[in-house]
Amino acid sequence: MRPLVHGASYFARLVEVVGGTRAGDRIVFTDWRGDADERLADGGPTIGELLRDAAHRGVDVRGLLWRSHSDKARFNAQENRHLGEVVNEAGGEALFDERVRRGGSHHQKLLVVRHRGRPDEDVAFVGGIDLCHGRRDDAEHRGDPQPAPLDERYGPRPPWHDASLEIRGPAVSHVLDVFSERWDDPTPLDHRNPYRALMQRAARMPRHPEPLPERWDPPPDAGPHLVQVLRTYPAKRPAFPFAPEGERSIARAYERAFARAKRLVYVEDQYFWSGLVAGALADALRREPGLQVIAVVPRFPEEDSAVSGTPMRLAQHEARDVLHEAGAGRFAMYDIENTAGTPIYVHAKICIVDDTWMTCGSDNLNVRSWTHDSEVTCAVVDPEGELPVALRTSLWAEHLGLPQDDPRLRDLDQATSLWEQRVGAPGSRIRAHVLTAPRRAVRAWAGPAYRLLFDPDGRPRRIRGTDRF
Repeated sequence: MRPLVHGASYFARLVEVVGGTRAGDRIVFTDWRGDADERLADGGPTIGELLRDAAHRGVDVRGLLWRSHSDKARFNAQENRHLGEVVNEAGGEALFDERVRRGGSHHQKLLVVRHRGRPDEDVAFVGGIDLCHGRRDDAEHRGDPQPAPLDERYGPRPPWHDASLEIRGPAVSHVLDVFSERWDDPTPLDHRNPYRALMQRAARMPRHPEPLPERWDPPPDAGPHLVQVLRTYPAKRPAFPFAPEGERSIARAYERAFARAKRLVYVEDQYFWSGLVAGALADALRREPGLQVIAVVPRFPEEDSAVSGTPMRLAQHEARDVLHEAGAGRFAMYDIENTAGTPIYVHAKICIVDDTWMTCGSDNLNVRSWTHDSEVTCAVVDPEGELPVALRTSLWAEHLGLPQDDPRLRDLDQATSLWEQRVGAPGSRIRAHVLTAPRRAVRAWAGPAYRLLFDPDGRPRRIRGTDRF
């Protein structure tokens, strides 16, 4: 198990792992946004070329891509279709999957590689990094050479902060189960919309996937880490056969972790907005007088128009107020920028509690990710107590502009106090996250828009609107 912070490191591992597959091996992947033309390294292959070449070698390649909205809404419908076409023309099978709750999406991002006769080489990747333009950034945060559109204040080549996990051992099979359950769902892939059915046919995608080959035994133990694969699925009709009332194991895992937190909850999150999520953290702050909560978020929404950005900022403002009231000076929210002063878009979905429990996955800290969209994340406990500490100190060293071996970073009492000291300091990337209170007239429409469109509740009706998951 190891974290891969930044898209450049993740893509480099994909080139190495997928490029080393042989005939008879298997690759499966799911993604929210995929672009066949994204180059994985300078002078290296594109995503489409990497998967195409694997299929040509006789590797069984299967993929599930969300049947997204139009590109006018900044989703990659055409890019997903093109990636599917590349895989299918090479002999693999990549499908559009619109079996979601109305208004929802398949947001899971995973890739599994299994090796025939070489189970010790099996590997899975789970995280927040999509296989598309805009994600290949590194620790210098100069942005992907193939950028994707973002709010203009992020510049023409937006800096992007993200993370994924590389997993080995028996947990690889559990990640594969997430893919297999969706793949084997008997509901037609295009069951709602005739136009989308035509898109499926144009991309040579059938209504029902071909059966998966026979499963192999799980790979052998590969390390000391305890890995729990967590998911979100909404309650919907027709229901998921593997989750008839949906699944909310991600939400329950966070609730339990927050309820046990004593010293630190550290969060990096694209969307830190939800009264329900903030309430769980606020309860922890009230219960534990020594608890600190630190959150790193984007400075601006990805599309900060009056219609889309306003509800996002309002929701984040309300969540921040709840936590400030509960924890006073023990809660702080920051954003980050590169050495040129350009804000860095934080897309990572990381949580570390007391340097003992950590998560990395596709989910954000909001009601949508906990109840409404399909998500996958991995919770990890290291009995040796090193992995969460190593991840936290590497992230904090980068953000605070300190050497990674600075002894203060490992001491939680000293490390948390560094954040306030390092705001605006030479070499530091952190800035206090500034939010202004919206006017009452704005709240009147932005609040309902946020709850209905941006952060909908996908729980069964009997528990919707409660604090139960």
